[in-house]
Amino acid sequence: MIITRDIGIDLGTATVLVAVKGKGIVTREPSVVAMDKNTGKLLKVGMAAQRMLGRTPGNIVAIKPISAGVISDCDMTERMLKELVKKVTSYSLVKPRILISVPSGITEVEERAVIDAGMQAGARRVYLIEEPVAAAIGAGLDISKPEGHMIIDIGAGTTDIAVVSLSGVVQSESLKIAGDAFDAAVIKYIKRKHNVLIGDVTAEELKKSIGCVMPRPDIAPIEVKGRCLMTGLPRVVSINALEMEDAFEEVTQQILEAVQQVLENTPPELVADVSENGITVTGGGSQIWGLDQLIAERTSIPTRVADDPELCVAYGVAKSLNDLDKMEDGTINIARRRQMR
Repeated sequence: MIITRDIGIDLGTATVLVAVKGKGIVTREPSVVAMDKNTGKLLKVGMAAQRMLGRTPGNIVAIKPISAGVISDCDMTERMLKELVKKVTSYSLVKPRILISVPSGITEVEERAVIDAGMQAGARRVYLIEEPVAAAIGAGLDISKPEGHMIIDIGAGTTDIAVVSLSGVVQSESLKIAGDAFDAAVIKYIKRKHNVLIGDVTAEELKKSIGCVMPRPDIAPIEVKGRCLMTGLPRVVSINALEMEDAFEEVTQQILEAVQQVLENTPPELVADVSENGITVTGGGSQIWGLDQLIAERTSIPTRVADDPELCVAYGVAKSLNDLDKMEDGTINIARRRQMR
């Protein structure tokens, strides 16, 4: 057991990562819980619960309590966090302080749900950090100076686009369009073009293996198995990279338009900084082939994918545990604060 007082949590739609001050990331689990709906008993959390998705008897349900970056099932989120916090702490009279990452577009009600979940999980105080800020810190950017950096964090449920300066968000846009939306686009495309229905896991495998947003002629097609919508029987279809590019087009355009919008609303001095410092892309979605090249092409700003992009937010949360004494606990609602200024 690890004795600690400060814990950081990257509360993602697909994955929850837990960091401990001085130890770094110590736990990484899928955001899934399994429970017996007859008794209400929590059976499994994380990977063990994910294996039950789609394979459980009637009385056992596997639930994803985080949807589009925010809590959709408060009770299950509280119980999931309680189990994960218990894994990394020993029994102590002093409850830990917990720092949790949240999307930049989060509402006050959604913030309160996160804070309540943290308190119910055993925190004595809950602090919130915006995901673009955490991602920038985790990607190794020095955001403490008065100069602009642009970060695009493409997670599973949300895409956070922000210009950060002086350790805060100057301009941001949060889309409920990200990795899961790319998967859904693949399913929709294959259903429409080939009359075949594939599952989420197959769609994700296609995205990772041959997914692209720019021409990729050097990659071989992949055969996938699905259910024919005409006969109801299993069927194999061959999918190539060009089809994946077509499938991703709508989702990609929405992200590019949001990037353009953030740049248009950013003060000119900071835009000049961004054009010099470049754009950094983080999150699992950043690894789709050609996405950084396409952003650079559309914005005329050098763009790079961060090292370990999937872990950048968690790394940033872990590093920020050293600064908890300087942070305010409780709500950080950005929209409300801007109105108060």
